[in-house]
Amino acid sequence: MVLVWDNLNVHRDARMRAFIDTCDWLTVFYLPTYSPDLNPVEGVWSLLRRSSQANTTFTDPDHLMRTLRRGLRKIQHRSHLLDACLAITGLTQTTTPFKAQ
Repeated sequence: MVLVWDNLNVHRDARMRAFIDTCDWLTVFYLPTYSPDLNPVEGVWSLLRRSSQANTTFTDPDHLMRTLRRGLRKIQHRSHLLDACLAITGLTQTTTPFKAQ
């Protein structure tokens, strides 16, 4: 069994390590502490911050949601932007973008 954990202190506790050591059937991988360069969503947020959210004071939560949706719709079908967000992480798109006929 493979377990992927973040770096929460209880996951790295000495008692937890001792338990893991007794389980030869368990393989544990720890995620890096904070690694935005491995997360394509960080690239999407970066695009949004430079466009729809730039220098905006939101009047209420609905205004924030409308602005986010508008920004996401603008980049949704621009595969070159999404590819760039993935490329930083070393990931690639495995499906072709949907095109209406």
